[in-house]
Amino acid sequence: MAELKPGARLRSSVCNTEVMVVLTPSGDVELQCGGASMIALGTDPDASLSLSADFSQGTQVGKRYVSEAGDLEVLCTKPGEGSISLGGAALQIKGAKPLPSSD
Repeated sequence: MAELKPGARLRSSVCNTEVMVVLTPSGDVELQCGGASMIALGTDPDASLSLSADFSQGTQVGKRYVSEAGDLEVLCTKPGEGSISLGGAALQIKGAKPLPSSD
């Protein structure tokens, strides 16, 4: 587990997913993708790790993923087969804010 900082670039250990951290909670957190811990961009992944079937829904480029509490947000910069999770709970795609009505 490590303390994440906004602007950090991470990659999955088990698929092609890459993200940039936008918003972080205070303290140490373990961000995962495909059931394995995410690593710093440029770090070689452990070849013995494999994609977990429970976290294989995939990621979409350009989408922001947020935790249920809203205290963690990442931007997907490269899509992959794994799902991003925090503490065993999958992050959800952040929806667009509704525009005010012009009536």
